Amino acid sequence: MLAAAWPFAVWWLEDSLGPWPLLAVGSALIAWRLPQARGLAVLAAMALITIGLAGKAEWGLRGYPVAVNAIMLATFSFSLWQGPPIIERIARLKEPDLPPSGVRYTRKVTQAWCVFFLVNGAIAAWTAYYASLAVWTLYNGAISYVLMALMFVIEWCCRRRLRSRTQ
Repeated sequence: MLAAAWPFAVWWLEDSLGPWPLLAVGSALIAWRLPQARGLAVLAAMALITIGLAGKAEWGLRGYPVAVNAIMLATFSFSLWQGPPIIERIARLKEPDLPPSGVRYTRKVTQAWCVFFLVNGAIAAWTAYYASLAVWTLYNGAISYVLMALMFVIEWCCRRRLRSRTQ
């Protein structure tokens, strides 16, 4: 919930607080919020602070969604190489004896999420660098979450269709 509210908090508070306090809070949130990727999260938080120290505090501040997408992309991608893929782990919580077709499917879904995080992160980076604060807030605080929900719905529909064909 806090992550979804972050762009709106930036939009409302940047003029009154300035970018540095928000950059510090955002960097701390990244490190705290993603305990499953603690090393990556700390690196991302340090990168945002470094951007700020380089004289681009607002870019560091707006980099929060980029960092989160990069962490998720790295985590999902790494699971493809080190196995089992993250989506397979989630699927096995409900279905421990996942059939080979299910394993293949979950691998493809993990790959699809990697593409999502790559594209979403690239758009977040574009909005951080080129767009107005209002456009950045709209995309990163609303549109990206709608796209994520759409991804969940599409995957759920595909999974139901695949299961109906195999049963």
